[in-house]
Amino acid sequence: MKRMMLIGHTAAGKTTFCQAINHWELKYKKTQQIEWINNAIDTPGEYVENRNLYRALLVTAADADLIILLQDCTDDGCIFAPSFATMFTKPVIGLVTKIDLASDEKQIQRAEAYLDMAGCRRIFRVSNTEQTGLEEIKAYLVEQGIFAQQDE
Repeated sequence: MKRMMLIGHTAAGKTTFCQAINHWELKYKKTQQIEWINNAIDTPGEYVENRNLYRALLVTAADADLIILLQDCTDDGCIFAPSFATMFTKPVIGLVTKIDLASDEKQIQRAEAYLDMAGCRRIFRVSNTEQTGLEEIKAYLVEQGIFAQQDE
């Protein structure tokens, strides 16, 4: 089975995205270590927030077929350096999260610009709590072989 690896700031919505895409109940849970959840590798935010832990991301990425960088649109800062995606030998896409909490379109566009600068090939917008944008990203993941089939 192919896998996606989720990377993002603490509370960017990585675990919640795993729950939402699998149609599970959404429960906040602080990820303390790398977790394998069905077709996803959920990484703690600290792994991208601390450069000394980048090695753990690189080693873990060997087991992934697709890397997804998550950027919370309500977060003014960006954790990803320019061209961050080039450190991986896998395709890298971006996910703008929490679009339901954006005060305006500019916040979402800023998050997209951060992900573009990081080197994401394609960028999706989602709200895990409102289920917005999940069908589009799931269709893409089906296309990439991460999910075997699209849910009805």
